[in-house]
Amino acid sequence: MESSIQKALTQAFIHLFRPLARTLIRNGVPFSAMAEWAKKVYVDVAFEEFREPGRKQSISRVSALTGLFRREVKRLHELDVDTGLNGSDRYNRAVRVISGWLNDERFLDAKGEPRDLPFDGEGATFSVLVRAYSGDITPRAMLTVLESADCVQASADGRLRLVSHAFIPGGDATDKLHILGTDVAELIATIDHNLTAPAADRYFQRKVSNMRLDSQAVDEFRALASRRSQALLEELDVWLSAHEVDESDPDYPVHNVSLGIYYAQHPVTASVSLEEPT
Repeated sequence: MESSIQKALTQAFIHLFRPLARTLIRNGVPFSAMAEWAKKVYVDVAFEEFREPGRKQSISRVSALTGLFRREVKRLHELDVDTGLNGSDRYNRAVRVISGWLNDERFLDAKGEPRDLPFDGEGATFSVLVRAYSGDITPRAMLTVLESADCVQASADGRLRLVSHAFIPGGDATDKLHILGTDVAELIATIDHNLTAPAADRYFQRKVSNMRLDSQAVDEFRALASRRSQALLEELDVWLSAHEVDESDPDYPVHNVSLGIYYAQHPVTASVSLEEPT
């Protein structure tokens, strides 16, 4: 008989995999490719995270952990797969550039608002901003990324103006899919951490929802949620920027932290009862 944990995992997997399957099918990914990716991840996780203390991980142990034949484990372990980190890195660096524009005093006016910046030249320029916050991505390439996401516009005098405080990839589907790979993975990792961590060490994970919202109020709530969420994220971004470690000291201990907020909307189906419990 299926245990309660296995039953809960089955239900959870079906729920979380449905939107992913929709994305895969819409983009022409066959089941065989998805299954190959899943097996590769299973093997990699078993090798990297389920070693016995003091012992080197073996093909035989990974085979036992994953239920895959030893020959298949060896093949998958040696399989080189492009993880697509370049796309994720571009997304993260674009976010850092916007954060620098919003928080670095060099790029703010007397009121603390982001200044319109010349592309290059003397003093505080867009090129200086990008070199400070985007690593090896060139200023011209970063400008293209930010313009495609409608974050930056050129003013009448040719200066660059920050018109959106949030980086949301525009027409490039590849960049949007990188968000799927990073943000959803972070949420699942947080849930996984909270399943086993002591109460005092659990990460914050909450949501607000309502199954009785008046349809006429949906647009109003979505606007309210976007406005308040953006304000909170900008407030936290200021705090994070003030506590960054100087990159000139690579040996200083650092952590990668994130806080994500998302909006979801679903029509209530006939199968969902709104009756008060008796």
